[in-house]
Amino acid sequence: MDMITGFADALGSALASAVFYSVTLFGVEVQLIVLWLFAAMVFFTLRLGFLNLRGFATGWKVLAGRYEDPDAPGELSPFQALSTALASTVGLGNIAGVAIAIAMGGPGAAFWMIIIGFFAMSLKYAEVTLAVRYRVINDDGTVSGGPMWYLSRGLAERRMPRLGKVLATAYAVFALFAFVQVIQVNQSYAQLSEVVGLERDTGWALGYGIVIAAIAALVLIGGVHSIGEVTSRLIPFMCALYVCGVLVVLAVNLEAVPGAIVTMVHDAFSADAAAGGLAGSFVAGMRRAAYSNEAGIGSASIAHSAARTRHPASQGHVALIEPFIDTIVICAATALVIITTGVWNKGYDDIAMTSAAFGTVSAWFPYVLAVAVSLFAFSTILAAGYYSLQVIDYFSRHSIWMRRIYLCFFCGLLPVGAMVDVTTVTNLIDSLFFMLSLPNLIGLYLLQKVVGEETALFRARLGKLPDTR
Repeated sequence: MDMITGFADALGSALASAVFYSVTLFGVEVQLIVLWLFAAMVFFTLRLGFLNLRGFATGWKVLAGRYEDPDAPGELSPFQALSTALASTVGLGNIAGVAIAIAMGGPGAAFWMIIIGFFAMSLKYAEVTLAVRYRVINDDGTVSGGPMWYLSRGLAERRMPRLGKVLATAYAVFALFAFVQVIQVNQSYAQLSEVVGLERDTGWALGYGIVIAAIAALVLIGGVHSIGEVTSRLIPFMCALYVCGVLVVLAVNLEAVPGAIVTMVHDAFSADAAAGGLAGSFVAGMRRAAYSNEAGIGSASIAHSAARTRHPASQGHVALIEPFIDTIVICAATALVIITTGVWNKGYDDIAMTSAAFGTVSAWFPYVLAVAVSLFAFSTILAAGYYSLQVIDYFSRHSIWMRRIYLCFFCGLLPVGAMVDVTTVTNLIDSLFFMLSLPNLIGLYLLQKVVGEETALFRARLGKLPDTR
């Protein structure tokens, strides 16, 4: 075990040094990958004329089934597609990720997470619109979609087939490793061990990881319909459970809420903020927000591409809602809990910070968080497993044996996550995850005209679509 953790630590440190390469701007270190993602978010927000505001209400109407066409190609309803995507984005990034951001950049990092969530809505819209536009409807009615397909097919349509194939292949190779969600197992076990009193270096950690992996395998074997059924029921329940827990904590500490909001905003612009002042606060918030809502990473577009629709931009409008729920609502709620209770400067650096905040209500209240965290982790693993199998299909053209072999690899690595250090896991997964943005964003920039065309086409047809309420 020591050999495995030692290798993982060395690999994670090496990858993090390369992926999160920093330059000095205005006297502070800024990671180039962070600027790369933020620039894309701002570009598409401006390019689409703030569609994240103009199209927000339309997204809710599509989600409610107002324009639903049951005969349209696809495997999931818009709600099931959103639930599957949210299963990936609404995870421990909203709980442990916010705590890590605050530990890295102070309370101001949470403010920047919210701001970045707003701009992320536009980037998520662009990814999903392209994913539906260039998806492949297979002979059996199943759908293959996501960055691999809109990079290869989209750029081929734009007379850049070689570049498209290179970018799609690079994305797929990175994704095979980045989608193995060991960090979900790591932080869910960390919370469980915190409230139950288990040690990370015992057989309990391995046993917990094995149980999570086994249950995930059973659901993943059932394919996208099984995953959609589970996530469409699990996501509303786990979000409601967590938000109720947050509201209880805030109610107990109600008098401290206004001060927490002031602290969060003040520290976001303070030269004395942790981890390098304003820029350090922004970088910490950007890194965790991007990991939380996955905008620019392209992964959630795989789920959305399976939605039943004839209009690519219609599901793009649904995707606008995703960063709003994930980052603006849930991450903000977590940040308020942490700052309101004052646990953010008590030396915690991961989910233990959120657990301590819940503990201000009662000694037993962190158990509520433990249940929510386990559900968050499990749902994210399901979505990531589905994404991974879609990547395997891109390489193997639906080879059952290749899917089974990769599923063994995917589930086999999950137990390891419970036993390694959080810094090691964060370095590894963050590095691999952010590498996905390199081929993905190059393709999005090259295909931005298609996004604009699909948007104009759908908005023009909107008033003519039949109302199926």
